[in-house]
Amino acid sequence: MDTSEAITTQGSTVEEWTSALAESTGSPGGGAGAGLMLAVAASLTSMVAGYSEPKEHGRADVDGIRERAQALRQESLRLADEDSTASQAFGAAFRLDPGPEREEAIHNASLDAAKSSAVLGERAREAIDDLAWLADNGNPALIADVVVAFGALRAAVAGARTNVSFDLASLRSAGATLEQIREQHQDLWSSVEHLTAALDRIDGLTARIDHRAAPTDSV
Repeated sequence: MDTSEAITTQGSTVEEWTSALAESTGSPGGGAGAGLMLAVAASLTSMVAGYSEPKEHGRADVDGIRERAQALRQESLRLADEDSTASQAFGAAFRLDPGPEREEAIHNASLDAAKSSAVLGERAREAIDDLAWLADNGNPALIADVVVAFGALRAAVAGARTNVSFDLASLRSAGATLEQIREQHQDLWSSVEHLTAALDRIDGLTARIDHRAAPTDSV
């Protein structure tokens, strides 16, 4: 049995998982890394929320943020492992001999990988609002942690966006053009645009609070 198959974000140590990531196997790979970064962002969101004393009528907001962040942390790790499985199928498809079987395998593996990354990206987009709320209303002593969380969230969004785009483009190996791919998979194509917009939003939110998190940078 391939040792890498036993390595998961949910059941392995950080040392074991990053050691597997460092190997030239592709499973885990960049998509799984994006999932791990989303888990980091969710964990920091939960931590900041736990330290925050909300203003009047804000207790429900903080409790909701923490509950969602804790659920997202667990889901992110699961999505990372699912991406590792998709990566294995993706690599196996490209190793097949040229012919109809290879084209079909590439098509199926590319779509599965794109869908996996799109789900991860959507979860990351959904997390932006809660982190933005904490940037404005959370414990000000933890604003640096909010910025770190935004950085991890940005990495997750960027990874998901790039992987969806790359996986869709891989369908050309099965004979499709980009125009055909866009027409046949409009939802996945649109997700790339949504994730690009999410990157811009994260950058704007981070820039807005950077002077609070890194005050020496402006001196």
